[in-house]
Amino acid sequence: MQEIKDTLRGRDFISIHDFSAGEIEYLLEIGADIKKLQKKGQLHHYLSGKTLGMIFQKSSTRTRVAFEVGMYQLGGHALFLSPRDIQVGRGETIKDTALVLDRMLDGIMIRTFSHEEVLELAHWTSIPVINGLTDLLHPTQVIGDLMTIKEHQGKLKGLKCAFIGDGNNVAHSLLFGGAKVGMDVVIAAPEGFAPDDKILQMAREDAGATGAKLWVVEDPVEAVDGADVVYTDVWASMGQEDEADEKEQKFLKYQVNSKLMNRAQKNAIVLHCLPAKRGKEITDEVMDGPQSAVFDEAENRLHAHKAIMAAVM
Repeated sequence: MQEIKDTLRGRDFISIHDFSAGEIEYLLEIGADIKKLQKKGQLHHYLSGKTLGMIFQKSSTRTRVAFEVGMYQLGGHALFLSPRDIQVGRGETIKDTALVLDRMLDGIMIRTFSHEEVLELAHWTSIPVINGLTDLLHPTQVIGDLMTIKEHQGKLKGLKCAFIGDGNNVAHSLLFGGAKVGMDVVIAAPEGFAPDDKILQMAREDAGATGAKLWVVEDPVEAVDGADVVYTDVWASMGQEDEADEKEQKFLKYQVNSKLMNRAQKNAIVLHCLPAKRGKEITDEVMDGPQSAVFDEAENRLHAHKAIMAAVM
């Protein structure tokens, strides 16, 4: 079992933008090492005796299972805290919750709607806070994505990743991730659904150090042309269910199907952060096809989350 350096110990993991290119590469290295240990059946109790509080304002499959199982495999213990389980759901302030949990836990993972809640939680705690998803960012997802791309394509720098769909929290973190590792990222989204301009500007500043190109187009065919990675997500994110029908009409030509995949590289892989609306943003033929790395990607959430926890806690 390799020793994990203390360089990231105590850090919050709220945005990939907050970390250097070298630090992101180190997290990917830890994730790959931890995955090898697990596959060999070797214990890797980097967090023996430590506790993680998991605050879920949004429901989850992969995030909850990956953090809860990951903490167990790291030798620690995870506590699932829904709004019904803690007083935030009954009006207690984030500040008061943070000040209490800070004295009882070794780390907090929060999955919520408002990004400001995560920032406030981190402000009032001395222990690491990990962003398990907000409406603005989904950084833990993208660490798993980068692991998956590197496993399948052998590298990250110089690749082209095309994200097809809504310029949402995953798209934002993918822009930051690509910028840090030198991977070109193009977002194809309908008018009015492009990524946040401020996020794109910040990511482009990050990309200055690695040479990654980041841009936005409306035409999905243009985006996928020559891509090494084709990535999609649901058109209506959690909390946007009332917009689903309207969005579907605007996103019809953004479906990832075999015709669109013909424009990508022959060895291109397909990613989807899940859950998928099969037959909407992606067809069964592609999701279950030979280019799909969707379920490798889902598995790598476990190893990526373990890497983040082991590094910061």
